[in-house]
Amino acid sequence: MSRIAKRSIIVPDNIQIKLKNKEIIVKGNKGTLKKKINNLVYIKYKKNILSFKVYKSNNEGWMQAGTARSLVYSMIIGVTKGFSKKLILIGVGYRFSLEGNNNEQVVMSLGYSHNIRYILPDGIFVKLLSQTEIVVLGIDKQLVGQVSANLRFYRVPDSYKGKGVRYFNEFVKIKEAKKK
Repeated sequence: MSRIAKRSIIVPDNIQIKLKNKEIIVKGNKGTLKKKINNLVYIKYKKNILSFKVYKSNNEGWMQAGTARSLVYSMIIGVTKGFSKKLILIGVGYRFSLEGNNNEQVVMSLGYSHNIRYILPDGIFVKLLSQTEIVVLGIDKQLVGQVSANLRFYRVPDSYKGKGVRYFNEFVKIKEAKKK
């Protein structure tokens, strides 16, 4: 049984929650998020407290309830504070730049023969700290992580020199070169 699902969520006053069928809608000062909930789980919302229950008391139902609780909690944090991931470029000549009317396109120079253009999805914003540092911002935790992973995928850090796109706190173990 999931212990996470048994903990209820205390919802702040500035958050609005609507439950329709198997969909939960969370609205806050930063935006609105929707999520479909598994059929085995039902959510009870009363007096700013969300509690999660299962229809049939089996392991799969409690696993889905724990997952639903984690997703809803992330949605509440997203619409109040938001999420961010910082990426750093390491390498000579590597740099980020932003293009477009509302900075909806990230242009990366990563040592290839051409620049790489990445169009940002709706709900994701990018802040350029310097030519080698960028912060991905948004209210959807999964989407922020996916966009960061997509940007990192274009030049994964090399294990011999350490060059590439890294997360801010990522540690890359450098291998020793072969000796003759």
